[in-house]
Amino acid sequence: MKKIGIIGYGWLGSHIAERLSNRYEIFATTTTKSKIEELQSKEYNATLVKFSDEIDAEMKEWEVASKLDSIIITVPFSGIRGAQISMKDRQENMLKFLGDYKGQLFLMSSTGVYPETEKEFTEDDLPAENVESESFILNKFPQTNILRLAGLMGDQRLLKNYNISNLDMLVNHIHYEDICSVVEKMLDNESQSKVYNVVAPIHPNKEEVVNAQKDLPYSGNRTTKGRTISPSKLISDLDFEFQYPDPRYFHIASVSE
Repeated sequence: MKKIGIIGYGWLGSHIAERLSNRYEIFATTTTKSKIEELQSKEYNATLVKFSDEIDAEMKEWEVASKLDSIIITVPFSGIRGAQISMKDRQENMLKFLGDYKGQLFLMSSTGVYPETEKEFTEDDLPAENVESESFILNKFPQTNILRLAGLMGDQRLLKNYNISNLDMLVNHIHYEDICSVVEKMLDNESQSKVYNVVAPIHPNKEEVVNAQKDLPYSGNRTTKGRTISPSKLISDLDFEFQYPDPRYFHIASVSE
């Protein structure tokens, strides 16, 4: 059985691990001792490590790294909502932890790297080399796949459960099941050095999403202008079909899983 590492066993990391656990031996990192037992109960191999925002002189190479076929990094490096805040010390800690890793590598980035401009963005609009939160890892590990994730949704993460402003704004969301499917397909394809926007192809506005999730009608005018992120390259390269293409119906997906 192949071995896969998941650096950052949080909400997304746990879903990815669950999807892959029947095909891969899972090695995961966590920042909290309480999660060690949870990981071990699932027969995952656990490592306790924290990537602080200050240089950690004690940081060493992950001792299992050389045994892993692939590593997926879900630790954030782009700040809240993708804000480009310098995290150089955290980056250095991560690079030390990876050591001289040669295998397939994934970095979970964010569509928040794109400017707040009313247009449709593609990967070509912003090369990873020009994004500090992505280029730091490419400089040492050029084989890294960069996945720019839209707003993470699914399970109880639904727009109706939050205090929402700017209801006429178009959404860029993604269901975690589709993220897992993208990762699975790229693992099977042994993809390297790819940059993809991972975002549902349909972009309703916030009010439409909230009303649909509350089973209420939407009587407003359909917004057609705004900032949207295109998944066209992902769809084309991977022949990818979204399981949940429309954020208005993510709540139905959550019930049926």
